[in-house]
Amino acid sequence: MNIVYILKSTKNSNRHYVGVCSDLKARIAEHNSGECKTTSNGGPWKLETAIYFRDQAKATVFERYLKTGSGRAFSKKHL
Repeated sequence: MNIVYILKSTKNSNRHYVGVCSDLKARIAEHNSGECKTTSNGGPWKLETAIYFRDQAKATVFERYLKTGSGRAFSKKHL
């Protein structure tokens, strides 16, 4: 399974991170341990949303969409 996920910073509630992975539990642990350069200073992170896809290509396309302006607006309104 491929998972598109949205994390929310517990330090700054306005800060979110969108990513895609196949092992969500391990990936969140990486974010919270500081292994990811992009999220190392915003942690600890908590899971806001997770969406599972069978198709990796569809997961990647949806992740990219959520990182656009309209995708951020969509996620704020619906997710």
